[in-house]
Amino acid sequence: MSTSPRRSNAVLAAFSGPCLPLAAFGVALPVTLPEFYATHIGLELGMVAAVFMAVRLIDIGFDPFIGWAMDRTRTPMGRYRPWMLASAPILMIAALMMFVMAKPGDGPVYLFGWLLFLYLGFSMGTLGQMGWAAVLAPEYNQRSRVYGWWQVFNIIGVILILVLPTIVVRGGFGTYADGVKWMGWGIIVALPVTLAIAYFAAPEPPLASAKPHGGIRTWLGLFKLKTVRKLLLADLLLGIAPGITGSMVFFFFGQVKGYDHASASIFMLLYFMAGLVGAPFWAWLATRIGKHKTLAVSSIVFAVFYGLACLVPGGNFAITAAAMFMAGLPYAAALFLLRAMMADAGDEVRHETGEDLTALMFSILAVTTKMGHVFALIPYAILQVVGFKPQQTPAENGEFAILMLQILFIAVPALLMAAAAIAMRNYPLTGTRHDEIRAALALRDAGTTA
Repeated sequence: MSTSPRRSNAVLAAFSGPCLPLAAFGVALPVTLPEFYATHIGLELGMVAAVFMAVRLIDIGFDPFIGWAMDRTRTPMGRYRPWMLASAPILMIAALMMFVMAKPGDGPVYLFGWLLFLYLGFSMGTLGQMGWAAVLAPEYNQRSRVYGWWQVFNIIGVILILVLPTIVVRGGFGTYADGVKWMGWGIIVALPVTLAIAYFAAPEPPLASAKPHGGIRTWLGLFKLKTVRKLLLADLLLGIAPGITGSMVFFFFGQVKGYDHASASIFMLLYFMAGLVGAPFWAWLATRIGKHKTLAVSSIVFAVFYGLACLVPGGNFAITAAAMFMAGLPYAAALFLLRAMMADAGDEVRHETGEDLTALMFSILAVTTKMGHVFALIPYAILQVVGFKPQQTPAENGEFAILMLQILFIAVPALLMAAAAIAMRNYPLTGTRHDEIRAALALRDAGTTA
């Protein structure tokens, strides 16, 4: 049915290397930077939320155009790798200005301008890597393996970047704000090194029979497909949930549980380490029962484990740490399964239309992910309305504000995760159906090259 080779672990590891710095941005954008600019730079909580929401809404418009341009790109280096290489200088400059050079007194204009610049590079880099992964391994189960490696390196990148501020604070090298600067320097150093390794070690196979698509009308037409609609709904729900928890994690553990920044960072570290431990299991399960069923199961488990972990009383570091580790075991599943499933959907569309929409389809997945991040900042505005201020003590914030913080942090994400599982009911693109599509595409490709 397919002549594409099984990629070695070494190739997949090299391909996944850029996830280390890209994941650092991925965790910094919803977690570190909003809290850092609200607490250490001195911007009002509502202003930080407004700037991040405005930039993300603008950035949503980047993705379809970048995806459209990628699908029409033809170079000796490939279709996607040039975009990843072009993203590197943008992201390095953005890291310098957002992490290293930022100082108290920088206003919303500074945050808006450099954040928008950062998102441009981030969209180029992440969409390029997603498209590259889709052509690197086109088979149903092999895609689970490729995106599983991708997710493992994402989690490693998150862990490494979260460790830096903790090392700085606990090692006596500086304050948490100094640790954020270390995060920026880590990204600046890692990005060109990992991109170079990926470029020379991992190939980018061409798509022989597909023709470029027509543009925005084609993009809008994708929303008519049941497969795509279900994937986007699940991605939106599963994007809002961790976005809410990430943006408020320091507030929750500080104001509700009584832990300091360094302790909360350790809980996050354990949470993501558990995702690294759990990722191989979810990739294995996807080959046994299918990706969509695995996504539904992992979402339910995620909702239950997360809710229970957040209800553990504060004051016992060891128990809280163990609970956060358990909560993180399903973390990786949704991230890599949804992308592998969108790559499968790209094959379905190419089979039906003959058009190559790979990058365009990942661009709409990026749109829903970023919409999730936008909605995830709404709790910032709600907390400001009820009088919550991160610089105040729990007593100063008042019982109602603290209760609202707990509702937003615990109940809302758990319900969203459960809703994502329901969205997978009657998902049409099973493994059997995808095998049929791959067989038809192989025949078409053979006829094209004959």
